[in-house]
Amino acid sequence: MFSKVYSAALNGMDAYLVRVEADISEGMPQFLMVGYLSSEVREAGDRVRTALRNTGFVLPPKRIMVNLAPAGIRKAGSRFDLPVAAAILASLEKIPADSLKDVMLTGELSLSGQILPVTGILALAEAARDGGVRRCIVPEGNAAEGAVLDGLEVIGVSSLAQLIEVLRHPEDAVPVRVDTERLLREQSRAREEDFSEVNGQAMAKRAAEVAAAGMHNLLMIGPPGAGKTMIARRIGGILPPVTLEEALEMTKIYSVAGLLPEQTSLLAGRPFRAPHHTVTPEALAGGGRIPSPGEISLSSGGVLFLDEFPEFKRSALEILRQPLEERRVCISRTAGNYIFPAKCMLVAAMNPCACGYFPDRSRCVCTEQELGRYRGKISRPLLDRIDICTEVPGISYGDLTKKQENESSAAIRKRVETAHQMQQERYAGLPIYFNAYLNGNQTELYCPLGEKERKLLKNAFGKLNLSARAYYKIIKTARTIADLEQEDRILEQHLLEAIQYRLPGGTYWGRGV
Repeated sequence: MFSKVYSAALNGMDAYLVRVEADISEGMPQFLMVGYLSSEVREAGDRVRTALRNTGFVLPPKRIMVNLAPAGIRKAGSRFDLPVAAAILASLEKIPADSLKDVMLTGELSLSGQILPVTGILALAEAARDGGVRRCIVPEGNAAEGAVLDGLEVIGVSSLAQLIEVLRHPEDAVPVRVDTERLLREQSRAREEDFSEVNGQAMAKRAAEVAAAGMHNLLMIGPPGAGKTMIARRIGGILPPVTLEEALEMTKIYSVAGLLPEQTSLLAGRPFRAPHHTVTPEALAGGGRIPSPGEISLSSGGVLFLDEFPEFKRSALEILRQPLEERRVCISRTAGNYIFPAKCMLVAAMNPCACGYFPDRSRCVCTEQELGRYRGKISRPLLDRIDICTEVPGISYGDLTKKQENESSAAIRKRVETAHQMQQERYAGLPIYFNAYLNGNQTELYCPLGEKERKLLKNAFGKLNLSARAYYKIIKTARTIADLEQEDRILEQHLLEAIQYRLPGGTYWGRGV
């Protein structure tokens, strides 16, 4: 007898429906699986046979054929165990064939018949919903994750016996419900690090605020111990709250990567990733035999912090150029192309020279050649993609020990949220959340300049030898500064502050980029 059920397979961040077809007929006893399968999918036959036997169903000595279609696309992973078992049970008439209609199943089987969680459930459920499937049956440990989507019934099962009961009596199954609005409201902002702990460094804190308000890339340059890392680790506490669309995308990334924490159905807080400078280009951008998200994608929607910026491998730094520009990572393999999101805010920190004390020649021991070699580790094209560069000078003894009440992260976050609200209203209906996401045409449309402002920017363009990219980054940064001041128009003072941020470290490079 022939039977069919839907499952789904991953291809990078995307998923597609797979038809799992089973046919049991007379002939030489054998268990065949076809359909361009990886080794772990082929092993599903042995797992399913044993799990069925331990659940009380012994396969008859007949010819069992299982096909995973479409046959032209490779299937990998252990998520096909459950649909293969269900299709075989339907062919044996142990469950009604109609109970598999418009149903998507996924899950790994243990030999005892227990159903184990799998990765990428949110992406699989999304593909099922878009393909017209009305109900998903997934491992109990993944049910809450899949249930964050609207328009889809998600039922969690913990064993093969429970699956059979659900398929025999589908009307009694209770779908899992998740209150996404409550999860977003209750997102944790409890952080030990607070900007009130940072003495001095008013300019660097202002630059961090502007960067957070528009999700602009930020580079801080200063001597050791000036507070660069301290400021960077507090930026997460002033970022605006995530929208549901952002939360779903972040959850999808972590689920595909297998990094979604247990008992977590929705990531409602912005990520903060700080890889060590020994990170490889593949770990930063993503990759592998079957590509998975890298640090750039894992920090999407939040902060990617690169401390000791010049100490990273040149190949790793240069791989940032395309993702910072296009907000995505594209990985090509012979099996196809894989696209991962890269909507992160890059925050980098570095010393002005190898010893860390340039331009203080009373302490700096670097020669001109050493200075050039150190600065040359970061290419001009990469610097051109950084919106805001600010100096973090060494802090004085007086600022360090002075008892003062610094502005808290909560106070700064309030201004950032107000600016974000203006951006949400401005870009309503567009896949844009922040000013930094605008392209050239959108910048001209949503960030118009007056006559005086255009004249100012024209003079700066010539004197600072700006690129076209830097020109638009100045306008977008000025738009964020205006949003922080709740101004509808970009004024001269907003442009002047934005232009100031194009001077990387003052005298460290000598001229703007």
